[in-house]
Amino acid sequence: MPLSNSQYDSLQREYDSRRLQAFHKVKDNKEKLYQKEPEILKIDQSIASLSIKHAERLLEGDSSAIVSLKKSISELEDKKSELMSNLGVDSSFLEPAFKCEDCKDTGYINGKRCHCFKQASMDILFSQSNLKSVLSEENFSKFNYDIFSDECIDAASNQSPLKAIKSAVITCRNFIDNFDEKHGNLFIFGPTGVGKTFLSNCVAKELLDCGKSVIYFSAFNLFDVFRENAYNKNSDAQDMYQNIFNCDLLIIDDLGTEVSNSYTNSQLFMCINERILRHKSTIISTNLNLEGLRDTYTERIFSRISQKYDFIRLVGQDLRLSTRRA
Repeated sequence: MPLSNSQYDSLQREYDSRRLQAFHKVKDNKEKLYQKEPEILKIDQSIASLSIKHAERLLEGDSSAIVSLKKSISELEDKKSELMSNLGVDSSFLEPAFKCEDCKDTGYINGKRCHCFKQASMDILFSQSNLKSVLSEENFSKFNYDIFSDECIDAASNQSPLKAIKSAVITCRNFIDNFDEKHGNLFIFGPTGVGKTFLSNCVAKELLDCGKSVIYFSAFNLFDVFRENAYNKNSDAQDMYQNIFNCDLLIIDDLGTEVSNSYTNSQLFMCINERILRHKSTIISTNLNLEGLRDTYTERIFSRISQKYDFIRLVGQDLRLSTRRA
């Protein structure tokens, strides 16, 4: 979902305010510096005067005067640096301290949205979605192993729900710890209500706290974004489409609940493959087992997931039902 017009305007005002504050800070610093050393004020005035003359001579084509003016300005700059050094003041004291040095807090680089602006957009969407409140409850600090049975053994995996979830947590912790180096992917599968989404949210919370960009989509909503980008070529739709490929972690929840056809298959392969090529991590959760994955999607999708994803199988009965009964 792209930013609304009001959200975009609000974010742009925030950027304008940042720049204004940065320049105000420089102005205040100059005033403090001039009070400490009035000679610096005289030098700045001289530099400003010579710069105007330099521009005038440049327009007149007087190259000999330009060389002389440049030399004079350089000498004044050196003298100013020496005075500041004597005061123990670094040159950065008179430079705007932008939050993003790449775009100078404009939000744009060469007419395109800066990475910081895109991240700020995602942060707004995240904070206004229900995911923020969900992650306050679904995270590793709230993880409770006591709700998982250690008695009922799953025939296919020969594991109890408790053993499976403990192994899954270890895999997820390794995924988080090696996130920047390995660019791994997780495929979490199992029946309804065994903790797949909860586990994905635990990982999302840890990485968001580390400053990583995380986007969550149900499979149904993900394919809606693909369709919106294909048929509605506006900048917001295209930005959200690109965010899917550029975010640090993409979570695709409940894969297999969407209507599967040749279009969704081609879009899913493109999404998975492109993120692998860009060294971006993805978590997929699904009720499908591996046989169901192979039967539902193309051989190319199954092959890519098999090669590039770590598999996490969760087993047991629906925890939500057993918790309610308890």
